[in-house]
Amino acid sequence: MNLYNTMTKQKEALTPADGKTIRIYACGPTVYNFIHIGNARPICSFDVLRRYLKYRGYDVKYVQNFTDVDDKIIKRSGEEGISALEVAERYISEYRTDAHGLNVMDADVHPRVTDSMDDIISLVQTLVDTGHAYCADGDVYFRTASFPAYGKLSKMPIEELQAGARIDVNSQKESPLDFAVWKGAKPGEPAWESPWGMGRPGWHIECSAMCRRHLGDTLDLHCGGQDLIFPHHENEIAQSEAATGAELARLWMHNGYINVDNKKMSKSLGNFFTVREVAEQYGYEVVRYMMVQAHYRSPINYCVELLEACKASLERLYTCRETLDRAMQSAPSGEISADMQELIDRRRNEFITAMDDDLNTADGISVLFELVRDLNIRTTAADTTKETLAAGAALFDEITGVLGILYHYGKEDEVPAEVMALVEQRAEARKAKDFQRADAIRDEIAALGYAVKETRHGVEISKL
Repeated sequence: MNLYNTMTKQKEALTPADGKTIRIYACGPTVYNFIHIGNARPICSFDVLRRYLKYRGYDVKYVQNFTDVDDKIIKRSGEEGISALEVAERYISEYRTDAHGLNVMDADVHPRVTDSMDDIISLVQTLVDTGHAYCADGDVYFRTASFPAYGKLSKMPIEELQAGARIDVNSQKESPLDFAVWKGAKPGEPAWESPWGMGRPGWHIECSAMCRRHLGDTLDLHCGGQDLIFPHHENEIAQSEAATGAELARLWMHNGYINVDNKKMSKSLGNFFTVREVAEQYGYEVVRYMMVQAHYRSPINYCVELLEACKASLERLYTCRETLDRAMQSAPSGEISADMQELIDRRRNEFITAMDDDLNTADGISVLFELVRDLNIRTTAADTTKETLAAGAALFDEITGVLGILYHYGKEDEVPAEVMALVEQRAEARKAKDFQRADAIRDEIAALGYAVKETRHGVEISKL
């Protein structure tokens, strides 16, 4: 399989360095809020990558962190009057609800910053001992000038990075591009003991420490959103490679942006949508399909028209699969026809060719719809055998399984009693005009995988 390597700007083969296991690190969420549709893109894209590698017979160790101590978490804790730990725990739970709704597999390891302090402090100490970092009034900064290759991922010279970076004014720094690897404690903030006094990690150092702990000095693949190239990944490279003397990652993979109605998604523009909000209207699977129907490096323009098109495409796929099951019930038994076997082999090879070429899910889905056309023709033919249809269904399930779609097919449609009880409680809360309680119950229902809304025909319950 070839992937576009951001470092070299060309496609390169993704292979396990040890000949057995492909080691992947993906930057995870900072858990201070619900994830938005921009966050959904990397987790869906890299989930497809992981599924495809397993489909092709590779062992994969996939690590995705949770940043559970951060300025935004601390700010949210002050706003809500709860501890930073409580904020993090709440939104890790909300992340899992949304990720599972999107059919994203849990990582093999989900390390947290707060559980990685010994590794972080040890890494900072190494940087200080080797002259790559320096102490300044309780803070510790990485000395960018000590790493001549700084800028090699973003391909920008130091001078341009200095001019373009949004840098806080800080007289303690030797250079404007130096960045904090340890921050001295401030009143009321979470803090840990360290050789430099009480404090907490800088943003970038945490990923370097967790990468090293769980995957070693050199990863096979480091993943993240395009917005992380600079400064986050650039800084990860500098501090990791300065400390270990080894290349941090053999390949770098970055997904493209999501725009909203052709404008950059932004809270200030009022075009900021959480996955939960969209899923309550369209279901999680439509969001998942939207993320995988485009090549991961191409921009996606989020709009109602795209959501409706994705919903229609999914309905066509579900209809095909349902038609196959009905046709198999009445089809005569017999061998797989030779032309069907040839077609299955060809479509499978076309799918693999597409996915091997930089995880081209757009072409992969095109192959899937070619298969749908082939199968629709055969389900109407009187001489098509049950075994022929079963072979077609098996390939259909292979491809949709790799893409992580059609994951509701074959599941019981009956709404669980637990959900129905919550729906009744919500109705009572609304009747009593306790809308805060009603909203809380709605979130409990969403956590169980269902959406509830009022229509002119009554309460409507649907799967997310």
